[in-house]
Amino acid sequence: MSYASVEMDILVWAQDRKIIPNSTPQAQFMKAVSEMGELSDGLTKGDMHLIEDSVGDVMVCLVNMCALLDISLVDCMEKAYEQIKDRRGTMMPSGVFVKE
Repeated sequence: MSYASVEMDILVWAQDRKIIPNSTPQAQFMKAVSEMGELSDGLTKGDMHLIEDSVGDVMVCLVNMCALLDISLVDCMEKAYEQIKDRRGTMMPSGVFVKE
């Protein structure tokens, strides 16, 4: 499945459950932040099931937030890629990205 087709499935699901239009971008953002906490817990514990579940939940919240803002998550990813695609550099073992 493509990102775009999964995004559409999520949007239909959210519409059926009245998340869209009855939620707000802020509420979906806060839900995503909560799910990021679960993701952190999964990473700390090395729990792959929790990691995968949490990443998926974060993405669902972001799709919903974008829909409420009348933008596409896929379009946002494409725009971000366009900004970074020509960057040169290396991630150091310390976690710092050093630009060329």
